Amino acid sequence: MAGSGDGNGAVTRRPEDRTSGGARLRPDDRDALRAELRSVSAESDFPVAFGGEVTSSSVRLTECFGTLTTRLRDLEVHEGRGVGGQALAFGRPIGVVDYGTARHITHDYDGPVMAERLSAVLAVPVRVRGKCRAVLYGAIRQRVAVGDRARDSLIAAGRRLAAELAVRDEVDRRMSMAEAIAATRRPDVADVANLEELRSVHSELCAIAGSVEDGNLRARMYEVAQRLTDLRSGETEPAPQLRLSRRELDVLSQVALGCTNVEVAERLSLAPETVKAYLRAAMRRLGARTRHEAVVRARSAWLLP
Repeated sequence: MAGSGDGNGAVTRRPEDRTSGGARLRPDDRDALRAELRSVSAESDFPVAFGGEVTSSSVRLTECFGTLTTRLRDLEVHEGRGVGGQALAFGRPIGVVDYGTARHITHDYDGPVMAERLSAVLAVPVRVRGKCRAVLYGAIRQRVAVGDRARDSLIAAGRRLAAELAVRDEVDRRMSMAEAIAATRRPDVADVANLEELRSVHSELCAIAGSVEDGNLRARMYEVAQRLTDLRSGETEPAPQLRLSRRELDVLSQVALGCTNVEVAERLSLAPETVKAYLRAAMRRLGARTRHEAVVRARSAWLLP
């Protein structure tokens, strides 16, 4: 198929990204990979950009931009082999000016590379907590050294992708903890340690949810947070009908852990004055005179666990 590959296939979910009930909605990581490569291809001096996720000890190239053929797509690049395989093995950017004559790499993939008429190639590993999760490539068809601007652009893309994957991993971890708690029986309020863990996970979920761009994932996180709140409400008298906005609840959930306004602002990526405004609004709605009283009233109304 001629023309540039754009990776616009149907979005699929890897089995490990879902719980047994299909509840977890982690976005497909290839979407983030594709977005970074598209950015590199559009904004840098690399007319060709491609890459893929690491599985076991190899990289499967699934996303291609600016390619002339389909030879690179779905190619398995093994650790230590070729430019990308060396980037995977050594955990640092690896590049060549003339792929065809380069002596410090193996030439296992000359066929696909030569079909694309690629010469200068740079491969950047995407590392999260010491583990390589993907490899991004930028390539030029002329025999020229990769310029600093192009190199910096590809490395920056790798860092952005690493940060995004780290956030998604933390979201998964917190949601797994929350769902494990929510799946158990209603905790005994006398079990202080269990209750405090529930409250801590609830607070962290709310803090992370506010920074997540994917709407489905954000909604799912808030849904799980609400399930944690509901654990305390099953066998008592109906709570007063009080309503707070999502952000007012987010602020109160952090205040409930003893955070100062500055700390709440940092956790929720808000300005301190904005936190104060949300807190004042929540106190007014709850009829509370102090932040501590607001937390107590919110818990009595089953707005917080």
